[in-house]
Amino acid sequence: MDGFTQFLSAVLAIGLSADLFVVVWATLLGIVVGMIPGLTATLGVALVTTLTFTMEPNTAILVLISVYIGAIYGGGRTAILLNIPGTPANAASALDGFPLAKQGRAGEAMAVATTGSFLGSMVGMLGLAIIAPWLAEFALDFTSFEFFWLAVFGIVLCGQLTAMDDPLKGWIAGFFGLLIAMVGQEALHAYPRFSYGIPDLEGGLGLLPVLVGAFGCAEVFVVMRQEATQLVASKVGNVLSSAFSSFRFAKTWLRSGAIGTFMGVVPGVGEDMGAWVSYAAAKRASKTPEEFGKGSADGLLAAETGNNAAVPGALIPVLTLAIPGSAPAAVLLAAMIIHGLRPGPLIMITQADFFYSVVAMVFWASVAMLVLGLMLTRPLLYVLRIRREWLMGAIFVLCVVGSFAIAGRIFDVWVMIAFGLIGFVMRETGFPVAPMILGVVLGPILDNNLRRSLSISQGDPLQFVSRPISIVIACMVLAIILLSLPPAQYALRAALARLSSRGRRSADG
Repeated sequence: MDGFTQFLSAVLAIGLSADLFVVVWATLLGIVVGMIPGLTATLGVALVTTLTFTMEPNTAILVLISVYIGAIYGGGRTAILLNIPGTPANAASALDGFPLAKQGRAGEAMAVATTGSFLGSMVGMLGLAIIAPWLAEFALDFTSFEFFWLAVFGIVLCGQLTAMDDPLKGWIAGFFGLLIAMVGQEALHAYPRFSYGIPDLEGGLGLLPVLVGAFGCAEVFVVMRQEATQLVASKVGNVLSSAFSSFRFAKTWLRSGAIGTFMGVVPGVGEDMGAWVSYAAAKRASKTPEEFGKGSADGLLAAETGNNAAVPGALIPVLTLAIPGSAPAAVLLAAMIIHGLRPGPLIMITQADFFYSVVAMVFWASVAMLVLGLMLTRPLLYVLRIRREWLMGAIFVLCVVGSFAIAGRIFDVWVMIAFGLIGFVMRETGFPVAPMILGVVLGPILDNNLRRSLSISQGDPLQFVSRPISIVIACMVLAIILLSLPPAQYALRAALARLSSRGRRSADG
């Protein structure tokens, strides 16, 4: 009950203060960012982070969580009305949302998506409140060996899941991010690495300029390359009349909420996988799977519930292990560090009040998302009339100002532009950007724990696989790599086929 009491206190502290107004405008900003195709949740959180330097730490994190939740929800508007997902996390929503809109049921689709997003956030919030304290306590048994393997596991898994067709590209991007994180003075002896005599490089490459460049500036370059477009808003119809229809699909939103939360916990996976896996599970469990993809409210609910449940799920490893569960969560982790907050296994001991404040932030942002989503659907559709080309100038200015404001160095602006070009080239050549960013975030964790482990073991590499937890994580890393190789996949399919045929023969006999 002590944790529940702290949660209620945090909820009341936000609800009875001026922070409630902060929640409203930040969530609304997130919805607008999510509605504009191309302006992803990661980009929104990264840009807003540059504007929070003068805020109190708790207020800054409240703003960023509200933008995060609002953006993941907002991307479903264009997915339903225009068949253009506002963010990658809403791609699954377009499969049934747009057919519903074409059938004249856009209002019902918007209501189902809104209530599904809210219910998903609530399930994810419960997961955050229940799982995070347990995981933090379990993580107290982790040593430098386990944290090293955990960082490797996050990179390998993220590379695998963000580049399913060619995992090697995902792994290359992830380990390229690790290489970027090695630039600068190393932690133990302050010896400069990869600086080539350039003083600015000895301080390392700032995380925020890299993030803003890879997502914000790269998006500017992508839009500049594309032909000019103009989106036209569609008619919506009645929204409120269908607001409660989602509750009749209790099994769907409970299942999708649990799946989305789990997908959020897995390092580097994120909201889009939460949506797709939830959608696939709902289709498999449905009595009418043939309706999926043709206008199924059940399918739309599953997708929207799954991606929003992944948001609080992604905060679980951020708060307890200092490892992000998604790309926007990586930006959020960087913002916490910039504001002097120290997430990690000791958070329930040293900053328990902050943890329950984060849970309360998720609650209020979800409530604001529900209210704004139902009340302002039609006014928000005017945002779709803004051409993306007109926004790129303002976004580039924010990228430059935000990168410069961190340390007042013009060098950080050049870093932002350089990574904008790198991010643009990666997108054009099919390399996922998320593993690279995860590598930049996890690089210091991997480097420091590798060096610390080697010091403890006096250079003995066998110590990395001599502890039970280390062996388990190392085996998981090896299994992911092996199962991604075509020969291993063929052998696994053949083994499963033999087992299946034996089972049929024994049943017939």
